[in-house]
Amino acid sequence: MRIKICGITQADQAQAIAHCGATSLGFICVKQSPRYVAPERIRELTTLQPIDRVGVFVDASVAEIERVAAIAQLTAAQLHGNESPQFCQALRAALPAIEIIKAFRVRNAETLEQTRHYENCVDALLLDAYHPHVTNPGLLGGTGKTLNWDSLKQFRPRCPWLLAGGITPDNIVEALKQVQPDGIDLSSGVEFAPGDKDLAAVERLFVNLQCCFNVSKNA
Repeated sequence: MRIKICGITQADQAQAIAHCGATSLGFICVKQSPRYVAPERIRELTTLQPIDRVGVFVDASVAEIERVAAIAQLTAAQLHGNESPQFCQALRAALPAIEIIKAFRVRNAETLEQTRHYENCVDALLLDAYHPHVTNPGLLGGTGKTLNWDSLKQFRPRCPWLLAGGITPDNIVEALKQVQPDGIDLSSGVEFAPGDKDLAAVERLFVNLQCCFNVSKNA
């Protein structure tokens, strides 16, 4: 399973999280966010880490994503705004070697239906929680609000998908009992404050994941 820890800002924490077993590190490329990291800094944070480097963007232009991806040496771009399928296709054409992840803030069944239009133009989907009072583009993710997992039991897209939205070490086992994503994405669930990761919580996450996988294997 893919384990993505997002909102990384500190080199020592990036190294520790990778050592714990994370498969992807997420970096916020939105200047309005308290977790923002400049592209030059992203490259510095991951110089010694052979790990997926995911840049998170909100309604950025193709040219801007290209620029940041080149400087930061990103392996993936996560789109967390109102990007259309046509935009995703244009980005794929511009950056064929970069994985494209389209994030959705799930408000209702219509949101899940909307994901169908993206299945053939992105590499993966990410489902996050919808928060009606969040309008700052830098705060569209990492709010700590949990999705309605019951509504996702029948979600079977034609491409891989990641579960986000309020996941913590304490609720991950229950989440994975209810839904079967191809990966998970955590940010605020393993933080002291925005951008400052709680490494003890990260370690507890992996301990609980191991227990979950052992239960699944023995079932």
